[in-house]
This record gives sequence, structure tokens and C-alpha cells, in this order.
Amino acid sequence: MTHGFTDALGFVLHEEGAYSNNPQDKGGMTNLGVTWRTWQAWSGRPATEQIMRSLRIIDVAPLYRTQYWCKIAGDNLGGALGLAVFDFAVNAGVPRAAKMLQSIVGAKADGAIGPGTLRAVQAYVTSIGLAKLIARFCDARRDYYRFCDDFPTFEKGWIERVDRVEKEALAWVG
Repeated sequence: MTHGFTDALGFVLHEEGAYSNNPQDKGGMTNLGVTWRTWQAWSGRPATEQIMRSLRIIDVAPLYRTQYWCKIAGDNLGGALGLAVFDFAVNAGVPRAAKMLQSIVGAKADGAIGPGTLRAVQAYVTSIGLAKLIARFCDARRDYYRFCDDFPTFEKGWIERVDRVEKEALAWVG
């Protein structure tokens, strides 16, 4: 089975869950993984609590596709690697996820996944294998979190999420 955006989005939405407004989370009001700031910028209108609580998958799917999946070149990365990079992009931003991948594969770490990065990914996968690239990406993601100021607060959730992403992505490898 070939996995793509729909499968990756399903995974991310399951991880993100429903509405929350955790005072310890810098994102503030969040629903289906979309922060109020992101929704406000995307929709062009105020993101009130009522609006944030009422968001549905059909509302957020286009945002996830254009602002995350397409920006990480998810269709070009393929389902398994796409999932790993997409999930981190949603959690920590597209440029950070892109730079992490670029650093691992030896591409210019400019935060934008383009033809040069895709060639470097292909060369890396040919040399070392897709499963090893996914494992290294997830290891780098764990290392990134360990240096975040709020790691003590979110450690368990972040690390367990990376573990689940890695397990799922590796299952998609085949």
C-alpha cells in the first residue's frame, strides 16, 4: 500500500487530538493541532475560542496540505519519510523540520526542501536505506527536544510521540 498525505494527516490528527488550551503550551488555543495564531493567519479572521472549538477536519485539511505537506515536499519524500518530516513540521515548524532533514542528508540547510534536497535524500536512501534515514531523523528530533526550554514539561509526550511516528513510518517502509 502506498501512503501519502491522507494517511499522514490521519496520523497527525490522531496525535494532536481535539481542542486544548494548556497554559504551559506556548501555542495557546489549539484544535486538531492548529494553533489560534496559525488559524487566524490562514483564515484571515479572528480565531475566537468558539471558532477554535468548532474546527473540523474538513476545515484544517487544506491548511495542513498547503502549509505543511506541500512545503516539506511530502509527495516527493514518499509516505514513510514524508510522515516523519510532516509530523515534526507540524510540531516545530517547516523550516526546522526541513533543516534537520537537510543536515542529515548533507544538503544545504536552508529550510526549504527543493530539488537539491530531494537529490540528497535519494542519494542518502540509496547509500544507507530509507529505514536508517527515518531512524536518524527521529533520533535528531529527540535530540532537538532535549534542548528545548520546556522539555521538562513536555518530555514524556514529545518523546513518546516521536517513538510512535518512527514506528509508524518504519511500518510504512514495508
